Amino acid sequence: MLTKRIIPCLDIKNGRTVKGINFVNLRDAGDPVELAKFYAENGADELVFLDISATEERRKTLIDLVLHVAEQVNIPFTVGGGISSVEDVDILLKSGADKVSINSAAVKNPQLINKLAAKFGNQCIVVAIDAKQINGQWKVHLVGGKVSTELNLFEWAKEVETRGAGEILFTSMDHDGTKNGFANKALAKLSTELTIPIIASGGAGTMSHFVDTFIQGKADAALAASVFHFKEIEINDLKKELRNKNIAIRL
Repeated sequence: MLTKRIIPCLDIKNGRTVKGINFVNLRDAGDPVELAKFYAENGADELVFLDISATEERRKTLIDLVLHVAEQVNIPFTVGGGISSVEDVDILLKSGADKVSINSAAVKNPQLINKLAAKFGNQCIVVAIDAKQINGQWKVHLVGGKVSTELNLFEWAKEVETRGAGEILFTSMDHDGTKNGFANKALAKLSTELTIPIIASGGAGTMSHFVDTFIQGKADAALAASVFHFKEIEINDLKKELRNKNIAIRL
């Protein structure tokens, strides 16, 4: 049985880690490199860095961050934000990232997924999907949740898998930052309909929420931010609780 993964997420803005609620009302959560090192030393299985306001001018900032993180951590880490070309991915992977996450660029140019998977391998390509429920339908959103589309979450996820994505990072915008639990019904549907791993994101508030997303949501990994950044949950304690609930986890 594959072990489940616990993944702290560091949203980066102007070189700092930030966290908000429902994608807004951001507050500072610390230096991303220091946080990365702490997590790597204290039980995290992987890390995700998302430059939430990335622009072409800021590309160098993200590369510098990747270089510094790679020097400090010995666990896999994914980088996302403003990535829109084979060249972007090439330089980030060469700078030390293990995977890249694409979101808006994949929707605008789905063929990009095929190109990246063919050049770098499926295992490097994570497609992030931000979605919220509108009139009972899960709709995909872009640009950090600011732009709505008519894309259906489940149809887009299937296309993404077909095109070569190695993993899907699904964030429920309705649950993000609320600490009321993950979107387990949607996660379970994704996990049932797809064969690639699904990372749950949005809503972690208690240890039981992680238990629920692995059991009810059938998620392969659970990603969280503020509960880790502000020391509300210690990763090693969380992992012991998961093991006590008979969930396969690396201690």
